[in-house]
Amino acid sequence: MGFTTIDVVIVLAFLTMVAVIGSLSGGKQRSTKDYFLGGTGVPWWAAAFSIVAAETSSLTFISLPGVAYIGNLNFLQLTLGYLTARILIALFFLPAYKKGKLTTAYAFLEQRFGHRLRRYSSVVFIFTRIAADGVRLFATAIPLALIFKTTAFFQTWSNTEIYVTSILMIAAISLVYTYTGGVKGVIWADVTQMSIYIGGALIALYLLLGQTPSSVVLGDKLEIFNFDFSDSFLGFFREPYTFWGAFVGGTFLSLASHGTDQLIVQKLLSTRSLRDSQKAIVASAIMVMLQFILFMAVGMLLYKFFKAIPVNDPSAPFHRPDEIFPYYIIHSLPIGIKGIIVAGLFAAGMSTLAGSMSSMSSSVMFDLYRPLSKKQISAEKELRISRVITIAAGLILIFVAFFFISISHSVVEIALAIASITYGGLLGVFLLGLFFRQVTEKGALIGFSAGIVAMLSVSLQPIIMGRPPYMHWTWFVFLGTLVTLLVGNLFRKRSE
Repeated sequence: MGFTTIDVVIVLAFLTMVAVIGSLSGGKQRSTKDYFLGGTGVPWWAAAFSIVAAETSSLTFISLPGVAYIGNLNFLQLTLGYLTARILIALFFLPAYKKGKLTTAYAFLEQRFGHRLRRYSSVVFIFTRIAADGVRLFATAIPLALIFKTTAFFQTWSNTEIYVTSILMIAAISLVYTYTGGVKGVIWADVTQMSIYIGGALIALYLLLGQTPSSVVLGDKLEIFNFDFSDSFLGFFREPYTFWGAFVGGTFLSLASHGTDQLIVQKLLSTRSLRDSQKAIVASAIMVMLQFILFMAVGMLLYKFFKAIPVNDPSAPFHRPDEIFPYYIIHSLPIGIKGIIVAGLFAAGMSTLAGSMSSMSSSVMFDLYRPLSKKQISAEKELRISRVITIAAGLILIFVAFFFISISHSVVEIALAIASITYGGLLGVFLLGLFFRQVTEKGALIGFSAGIVAMLSVSLQPIIMGRPPYMHWTWFVFLGTLVTLLVGNLFRKRSE
């Protein structure tokens, strides 16, 4: 049983509701501060919801149940690192950001080192977001394309035409409320969207509880902690989701993504005070923990629902872990319910997309356009230029998503790994600024570049040499950060 007219109406109603809420809740903006920082008046709890929504893409929504299905609960160890990192961000990063009344995360680097590092970091961030979130836009459009393929109107359309239409629809709706509502509109739309996708996951969990056979025993699949140590040094770093790999990896990944990435920092800067931003970042860690538990519980129940059939079994109705939850939604849920859950899938993707457009445009305006422009312009004109930049950001993401229509899944995985490649260098250069007062701007620039080059080498090594990777991806940010710190400290002020 596929999608019905009722399900389609529910999805379309959701998309319309989000656009209206995001557009109206942004209020009237008179300056770039209103547009990109919400007038620094966003409640902490709304910022926390928005942070979680922004870091939860449609890939997370469909992938985590698949991870639990084919494995166990070791993935949850990452959340301990997430919590640790966000406490550290609250204690060390946010006071520096709020004290300087910064407009972007990278303004801190200019205060500490100089304008060259600020621009360099901003450019790295922008290109990272373009690659990673272009993929996420494509992934969000997949279920809409599948829905279109089941309707009579699109029967004569080619696969490419359907995907192009799906991408344009998702991007256009996200762009409308990002353009009109600014970051405040994005945040309040995120609050709505998180409620939708969490509600959808809870409905799926409730229905699965009544559908799963008791004959399938989960046993070792309920294991959370893995304290296994490999027999070799390299084996220790290659082993997936060991406790130390997950804890260290989760800590450094979250330090980078939530302490240095403008996508998240922008939301923290929009709160009323340092105390509010600290509450928002710590609360987001707790919410992510609960959210991951929910998604993986769905995966465990799907394992029982499908009677533990392996993904590689020829008789399995799915062929990849990411297909398991979508298959269940489309073929096993009642009319109306599947519309709600697919709406939740769109919510997870659109929240990341809208936040990406807003954060990229704010970084272009504050880190690049303002410093490089020689003209004094009015607040109204600067706001108009900011909106044009937002449109440009949306168009760029659309074209990147088009690129992935004809690209294999393995290339998508490479693109998603770009964030881990650049995050190490980005976190390392922020740590140099916070804790190594004698490091020069030259040292920070060279260290940043060395961290990125090191991670490119590690991540591309399996592809180029055809050998197993040196380490599991959970160690990527840690290694990139370590290289940046070591190289950066080679260049210290002579007065030391």
